[in-house]
This record gives sequence, structure tokens and C-alpha cells, in this order.
Amino acid sequence: MRKYVLSSSILAADFSKLGQEVLETVQAGAEYIHVDIMDGHFVPSLSLGFPVMKSIRPVTDKVFDVHLMISNPQDYIEQFAKDGADIITIHLETTKQPEVLLSRIKELGCKAGLAINPETPVDAIKPYLSIPDMVLVMTVHPGFGGQKYIDECTEKVVEVRKLLDEVNP
Repeated sequence: MRKYVLSSSILAADFSKLGQEVLETVQAGAEYIHVDIMDGHFVPSLSLGFPVMKSIRPVTDKVFDVHLMISNPQDYIEQFAKDGADIITIHLETTKQPEVLLSRIKELGCKAGLAINPETPVDAIKPYLSIPDMVLVMTVHPGFGGQKYIDECTEKVVEVRKLLDEVNP
């Protein structure tokens, strides 16, 4: 039986009261706190960094699901793990050696996630599907909130789920 988890993104929070909004999210039933990290390089937007995540970590013991939409994630995963990430997700498009980064994330005591952009074919992640604890199929373009869902991605989600059931349930 599959378990579904609500992972609420703090990207839409009022940052002037971020800790309070994280608590309200948890009280409303979120099991994971989704932390979007954007660097202005891999995606055009900038968002949270180490100090912000570290400052809200003491607010809750819920899972911090950290989504790195950044270039050179290998330079940052250790610090995010140190600052309280429970899951660290990297984008396939940001590395030539995803297996190395996913393994390193696990060595640091975190669960490892692998994300793909809407344009990336599912075949691109097939060689790595035995490694991650989670796969994130982006159904919008990374880097911007409030986008319209890309309907074609639904089929990609179904395809990835089938592959995972075979390789890494």
C-alpha cells in the first residue's frame, strides 16, 4: 500500500513570520516542509539559503525536504545536511554524475531525491533509479511559483512510477 505525504512548500510563506508559518503548516497537517533552494543560475530566481533554513530548523521536527534547484549541488549538499535537511533532492540536469551525488547525500545521513525538469525524458533517469529514495518529476518549470500545471507531465509521472515499481519500490 502506497503512503502519500503532504510536503508543503515554504516558498509561498510570508517571510516576515516564517517560523510561525512553518508551525501553522505543521498544525494544518503537513508531514514534510518543502524547502526550495534557487541560485539564480540553474534557475533565474533566487530563494532561501543556509541561514534561513538553519533558523527555522528548530521550529519543528518534521521532515525538511530540501529541493536544490542550483548549479553545482555537490558544493552545497554537505552544508544543507549539517543544517538539518532530512531529504536532499538534486536535479539530474545539474550533474554529470548523479549516482555520486545521490550516494554522498545518503552518506551524510539524508534521504536522496532525484528531480527532472518537464523537458527531460524519463529515459535519462533510468540508469539511476535504483539509487534515490524519491524521484521528483517537475510538472512546472523550476524556479517560479504559481505556474500552470504542464499536463504532458502526468504521463511522465505514471511512467516513472511504473519504472520505480520494477527497480526500486
